[in-house]
Amino acid sequence: MTDLTDNGHQIIAEIAGRYGLSQSAVEQMARAVSAGGGSMAQFNIQELGGNGQWMAGGMTMVGDMFNYGLQGTVSNLCGELSNAMASGSFFKRQQTISGSAWWPEDLGQPSSVGGQNQTRYAYFPQACRIAFDPGNGQPVIILDTQNHQIGGFSQQQSGPGDPFVGITFSSQFGQFALSSLPRVKPAGEAPQQQQEPTPVAPEIVPPPEAPQEPPAVVAPAVPQATSAAPSTASAMDILAIIERLAALRDSGALSEADYTTKKTELLGRL
Repeated sequence: MTDLTDNGHQIIAEIAGRYGLSQSAVEQMARAVSAGGGSMAQFNIQELGGNGQWMAGGMTMVGDMFNYGLQGTVSNLCGELSNAMASGSFFKRQQTISGSAWWPEDLGQPSSVGGQNQTRYAYFPQACRIAFDPGNGQPVIILDTQNHQIGGFSQQQSGPGDPFVGITFSSQFGQFALSSLPRVKPAGEAPQQQQEPTPVAPEIVPPPEAPQEPPAVVAPAVPQATSAAPSTASAMDILAIIERLAALRDSGALSEADYTTKKTELLGRL
């Protein structure tokens, strides 16, 4: 279902016939002129060279920059559409021709307006707001510009799901997508209640275990010396004990000094 008025249908059909263009191309240009307040238009229409821009009394740019005939056609077409819109309504929704406004009245007057095809936007620096009309019958979106001092707008290739069709702006902080700005909730809309987080029981961490003392090194029992002369068996036992002491020394369980002391003592019993 189209939002063109009967007057819009009639004028677009008549202009399309005179310019040798399709009615669809002329309608797209009419929407771009309407989005620009009747004084400018940003468009992307294949029959008119793709991307281009028109400003009343200014330069007209088309995709083929050296095609002066196409530039003249676009300039004349936009001027004729602007004059026709000032005399009668083209669309059933409000348009920005002859002082009428599509944005909320309390925003005041914008410092700049623009648009492409069905979409349009207006910037209000005093109110720190941007009004954006998706052009699809949905309500106008109001954005908060925060601390940005916007110097200009441009349009890039938009990704899927971008409601702002790739429109970007430049400020003292750099280049940003229009979608990066927060939306202003309509007056009277209740703020969304935040769901309270589910309490989580604190994790019980057991105390660290006390470090265990390494087992004490117990020197092998040394048989008590007797006044009798050692037998061959006792001599072998003492040598075996010395070997075990040497093994404890090599493993680090016995110091060199302790090993030497014990060894001297054992050898003294032979």
